[in-house]
Amino acid sequence: MKIKLTSIYVDDQEKALAFYTGVLGFTKKADFSNGPFRWLTVVSAEEPDGTELQLALNDNPAAKIYQQAIFKQGQPALMLFTDDIKGDHERIKAKGGAFAMAPTDVTGSTIAKLEDGCGNLIQITELARW
Repeated sequence: MKIKLTSIYVDDQEKALAFYTGVLGFTKKADFSNGPFRWLTVVSAEEPDGTELQLALNDNPAAKIYQQAIFKQGQPALMLFTDDIKGDHERIKAKGGAFAMAPTDVTGSTIAKLEDGCGNLIQITELARW
């Protein structure tokens, strides 16, 4: 069994696509519409056949309440992993990424948090090398 898809709610799919591809460096995988519904996914450029991230519109009232509540609590909606958090931090900042927390050492890893501009906090983690 494998995880092939996970979703994140966004308040604007075009803005989210620009952030996840232009700022984070992901690649658009799927983009099609059926009436007002748009199926939009991105993948890591490092793993083009890896897990897809659906950028789901938060037009469902429950989705919007959930998204706003976890953002207000400071809880990341998505966790990404890297082998070079300081390099990614600088690259993302140079492309306009807004960090809520710069790379910070915590037990077993270094983490940073940034806003995606579409209602979410994203955590980037570099695991400690022992």
